[in-house]
Amino acid sequence: MHVSVTEVHGYGQVSSNGLIFIDGEKAFLFDTPMTEALTQDLIDWLRDSMNLKIVGFVPNHWHGDCMGGLAVIKKSGIESWANQMTTEIAKTKGLPLPDRGFKDSLVLNPGDKRIECFYFGAAHSMDNIVVWIPSEQILFAGCMIKSTEWQNLGNTADGDLVAYPETIRKVISKFPNAKIVIPGHGQVGGLELLYHTKNLLHN
Repeated sequence: MHVSVTEVHGYGQVSSNGLIFIDGEKAFLFDTPMTEALTQDLIDWLRDSMNLKIVGFVPNHWHGDCMGGLAVIKKSGIESWANQMTTEIAKTKGLPLPDRGFKDSLVLNPGDKRIECFYFGAAHSMDNIVVWIPSEQILFAGCMIKSTEWQNLGNTADGDLVAYPETIRKVISKFPNAKIVIPGHGQVGGLELLYHTKNLLHN
């Protein structure tokens, strides 16, 4: 997991989580830090200190804490995939665009192990996805899932509170065997993070 801290207007210092999946000498990146400078630092560290080849990138959704460094990803020659909705929203906002899109699901095989990306519906944002790594039973759920120290749903201005409960229900149903659940912000946990988020929706 990579964690970066950025000053966000109205929120102060905000820490954001991303995922680096390493298989052999290859690395696959999920979410960038919020800024291009921090993203460059991450890329340099993976390449120079860890001696890894970064073979791909997928953002959870269009917000800056997921793809704020996409321009650097593209400049570095790293191929990117995203939910087609993410690309469409980014286009309307004049943001850098991922290279490839997918609709409902995407399977990636950067090395010997499989990575699965799913879109289950709107929640924190209209386009948010989850990433499942079956071999490790890791669910990178991003900002739709809240860590247990959160007592509210955070920023939902670009989401859909009507669809949110059903989206979470689908995630819970699909991944009953998840051992590690990584939220977009805050502490990592297990399945309790999914149920904690579900409870927040009913408060």
